[in-house]
Amino acid sequence: MSVTRAASPAVTRRSGQKRRPGLFGPGMVVGYVVVGLYAVTLLFPLYWVVISAFKDKFDVFRTPLTPTFSAGLANFDFVWTYLEAGKALLNSLYITAASLALTLVVALPASYGLARARGRIGGIVEKVYALGFLIPGFAALVPTLLLAIAVNMYHTREFIILYLSATAQPLCVILLTQFMRTVPSELEESAVIDGASRWQIFSRVYVPLVMPGIATVAILQFISYWNEYLYTLVIAGAQPARRTIQVALPTIVSGTGNTNYAQVCAGTVISIIPVFVMYIILNRRMEDALIQGALKG
Repeated sequence: MSVTRAASPAVTRRSGQKRRPGLFGPGMVVGYVVVGLYAVTLLFPLYWVVISAFKDKFDVFRTPLTPTFSAGLANFDFVWTYLEAGKALLNSLYITAASLALTLVVALPASYGLARARGRIGGIVEKVYALGFLIPGFAALVPTLLLAIAVNMYHTREFIILYLSATAQPLCVILLTQFMRTVPSELEESAVIDGASRWQIFSRVYVPLVMPGIATVAILQFISYWNEYLYTLVIAGAQPARRTIQVALPTIVSGTGNTNYAQVCAGTVISIIPVFVMYIILNRRMEDALIQGALKG
């Protein structure tokens, strides 16, 4: 009577099956090193700016990499008072928030219409939106300035809001349209059977499902609007009542007659805080959007 032995794992393993690479294999180690070096190149300038903001103007160069805190909060106090940074931040927040809200109010319905469009007209309209990428930003400066003067909105923040929202439509509509197309049409058909109106389908089915895409667009456009300088300077002006924090920062050099890099760094830290707050709030949604895109790709 023969006894059948249990096959060993080595024997039962399929010949064509590949072993999963370990967490510390040669390829993974190289990957970790590359990612680490890339992270350092991104974080090092931020580290230098932050520690320099707390130094006096001499320690910025004497001990560039060592946090000394020799000036304490004096640089921040000077920047806040000299630039009227509180008013400039409020102007930046007003322009950025209003522009972002108007952008989404216009882009979301347009993206929904393009995503559900059938036939040539939808494709033509989408290509018209894509043509907006071919227009350089600086090329429209003079026409935009003349338009602001013609409609009696020169030196107003409201015209900047309209301009920023209009110029963001190509990117926002194209991105959101792709997210809208990932929503199964069966959900829309089910909502129609249940008696939902077109607005209810858009607001209760599509918008909640594309929230990662909306968060991605919101972060990208928030950074773009917040950092806008040229058009804000030319159209809104550099007067303290209307200028943004980005327009106010260069006056540290032009107004004092010398370059105190510690004060410039302090102003930079103040200006980037809202961007970090916005990213902390929406980063989970943006990561979800990237993961969804990778899985669908």
